[in-house]
Amino acid sequence: MRSLTEQDIRDSFVNCSKGEAKRLPVPRDLAERPWPELDFLGWRDPGAPDRSYLVAERWREPVGVALRFPPARHGFLHRSMCSLCLTTHPGGGVSLMTARKAGAAGREGNSVGVYMCTDLACSLYVRGRKVPESGMRIEESLTTEEQIARTAGNLSAFLDRLYV
Repeated sequence: MRSLTEQDIRDSFVNCSKGEAKRLPVPRDLAERPWPELDFLGWRDPGAPDRSYLVAERWREPVGVALRFPPARHGFLHRSMCSLCLTTHPGGGVSLMTARKAGAAGREGNSVGVYMCTDLACSLYVRGRKVPESGMRIEESLTTEEQIARTAGNLSAFLDRLYV
């Protein structure tokens, strides 16, 4: 992914108003992000524990998506798998992220959802730069490049659903 500025990010959102995009918190460490290793930029809202954001490239343009997810359930032991990168996590490491659809459908209240790594670090898990809380990822026969392509394809399929 190419590096983005704060203005690039704010201008990219497709499922919220310009005012909402102007007010949302943008990460302050953009210069330190490992841009070449990211399939998308993802971050959680420090002021709203049920909100996250992601920005990905689509048709060579950044597309930002505001996401919501339910609070983690504590004390419930289970493992879940991210639908994008196929990393498994214990407990609340995977959340159902929902996004209002773009355009008129979103204004009418329609949304789509995807199970994602709650920390939005899919790119780093796939590349082995971050290890899930469980300490390992499931070993796959695919190469890292093939896993990256699969993650990008899964993300693209989710983004496509925002416009349908």
